[in-house]
Amino acid sequence: MSDSGRTAILRAARRAFAFHPYDMVTLRAIAAEAGVSAALIVKHFGGKEQLFEAVADFSGDVEALLAVPLADLGRHLVETAVMVRHRDLPPPLIRVVFGIGAGDERELLLRRFREQATDRLAALLPGPRAALRAELVWAQFLGLSTVLSLHKQGAIMAADPAEVIGRYAPAVQALIDG
Repeated sequence: MSDSGRTAILRAARRAFAFHPYDMVTLRAIAAEAGVSAALIVKHFGGKEQLFEAVADFSGDVEALLAVPLADLGRHLVETAVMVRHRDLPPPLIRVVFGIGAGDERELLLRRFREQATDRLAALLPGPRAALRAELVWAQFLGLSTVLSLHKQGAIMAADPAEVIGRYAPAVQALIDG
């Protein structure tokens, strides 16, 4: 399968699992949105459970978000949140916020996020209270990403991206620096 086909399937699956309970999501609906056949999804991912496992993997997003020196991380996170919305791209990690699943699937999303995002960032942070600061950094990032997703025509979207980044990034960086 091409990278674009895989990306389309994962994007459609992320959207489906974020906005519908697990038991209401079908491979046929995901396939239709992705522009592929359900058989192709099964061939490359297995069943719905394995596709959900792929959706619940945050490691790629986290690696991309943390791929800068710590001194630049606050600005990088805020810039990423702002610019993906200005380019109308799906925000990284936001599926953990909008995932409405219950029970096991919701617990899997939260556990994976904790392991792959929060614990990974905490291990990089110097100084005291790294776990607390890591949670607060992701709260800032996800909060901004969520507001940008909800207010597509609000003051933040109307403002110059450089101004938003300049105002928000120092608060995130202060958490990173400790």
